[in-house]
Amino acid sequence: MRKTNTNRITGCFSVLLFLVLVASCAERTRSTSEAATTWSGHKHWEMGPFLKQHGANPVLAAGDLEFVCPILQKPVKWEEKDVFNPAAVVRDGAIHLLYRAEDFLGSNNGTSRIGLAISGDGLNFDKLPEPVFYPENDSLKPLEWDGGVEDPRIVETEEGRYFMTYTSYDGKVARLMLASSDDLKHWTKYGRVLNGPYRDTWSKAGAIVAEQEGDRILAKKIHGKYWMYFGDTDLFLAHSEDLVQWIPLEENGTLQSVMKPRPGYFDSRLVESGPYALLREEGIVLLYNGMNLDEGQERDPSLPPGAYSAGQALFAAEDPSRLIDRSETYFMTPEEPYEIEGQVNLVCFIEGMVPYQGKWFLYYGTADSKIAVAVYEE
Repeated sequence: MRKTNTNRITGCFSVLLFLVLVASCAERTRSTSEAATTWSGHKHWEMGPFLKQHGANPVLAAGDLEFVCPILQKPVKWEEKDVFNPAAVVRDGAIHLLYRAEDFLGSNNGTSRIGLAISGDGLNFDKLPEPVFYPENDSLKPLEWDGGVEDPRIVETEEGRYFMTYTSYDGKVARLMLASSDDLKHWTKYGRVLNGPYRDTWSKAGAIVAEQEGDRILAKKIHGKYWMYFGDTDLFLAHSEDLVQWIPLEENGTLQSVMKPRPGYFDSRLVESGPYALLREEGIVLLYNGMNLDEGQERDPSLPPGAYSAGQALFAAEDPSRLIDRSETYFMTPEEPYEIEGQVNLVCFIEGMVPYQGKWFLYYGTADSKIAVAVYEE
């Protein structure tokens, strides 16, 4: 009897101990997972996780640099108000950040110009004293003044020439534009990307399909053509044979949408290209910006109204217009004080990305006021 009772008690104790250990292990696993990464909900083809560099961020802020504006013909503090939304390129072993900078003078909440800052570690930057790209007394002045030139995105060719898409703003219409350079300092402007019936319609955010080759990001042809995603409500697509003359895809007499906002998601209001689109083994990976609706049942209730967060999309390598997959949730969202409050609140806007020293450095504008970086090591 005692033996039987002892066996029963021992058995019960063993079961109880087992359950406690299982629960303890599960709790440790859950805690470790939650503390170490938020990446478990993302898909195998997505790049990441990108970790914000809190000790260094923001890596770039406004300053008091001056240059003589060729249009105003007087010295202006061209980056006094805000700096944000940069492109990034690795050149001569250093990261070159081409960043949007605003003054206090323009009638459209400041005039935007593009400055250049250089870093040997991706975190600490030295600015050139004058902007490298800005409105001038040239044929494009009516399209670029006095809102300015904004939001660059850059790819390179095999020959070492850089092609930059940017936005011109005349105070009424934003237009997607194009320029090229051999040294990132002296630029040739080509004018509008879209022509014909679309030449004076609102257009932004040109992300050219490219491929990684070491630390270089090279424009890549697919079926004999270069491809570019663009748009800041839906995403659209254009192709080119020379990176200069572009033809948009059309459907039923209008621009063909290749990706749309999604009700109930972080990108419920709009989708807008991030950096270039990157051709990888899984397909064309496009990191993009999404905005949450301000109100209504179709917005993401877990995010603040109007918040800008970043997601990823996968397009078919053999057909850049075919959307294969899309992230279920954002991989970056405003969390830090400098991301939450600024010229425009609640903004993480990704735009520059480079492979550097075995890591991916992703640069983004914070609240349209400063620039920060997140890093991903494959």
